[in-house]
Amino acid sequence: MNPQQMKNEAVLALEDIKARDIEVLDVNRMTSLCDYMIIASAESTRQTKALARNVENHLREKGVAIQGVEGERGGEWILVDLGPVVVHIMQPAVREYYNLSELWGGTIRPPQHLLAHS
Repeated sequence: MNPQQMKNEAVLALEDIKARDIEVLDVNRMTSLCDYMIIASAESTRQTKALARNVENHLREKGVAIQGVEGERGGEWILVDLGPVVVHIMQPAVREYYNLSELWGGTIRPPQHLLAHS
């Protein structure tokens, strides 16, 4: 599965469990760490964990090897590393504080636009 397909599948998994304010940042020209960063908000620790599990399970079913998951214990910010795609699931206060969108300054595109071009 190529990075764009992985990104689209991760967005679908997030939307499936009602993640809020999903942003996709195209960072492939800024870093060699990944091609895309996805940032999503969750209302509670329970939802952040459920969203992370859903992304993991959905992508595994598609044959993607999960590189790692960080932050599951606390649940305020969980990172799911898919290799070329990194998914950040954050509670609103944490997301506002760290402001990854501004930090990375990637190209922000609405998920629906991305899914239409898969």
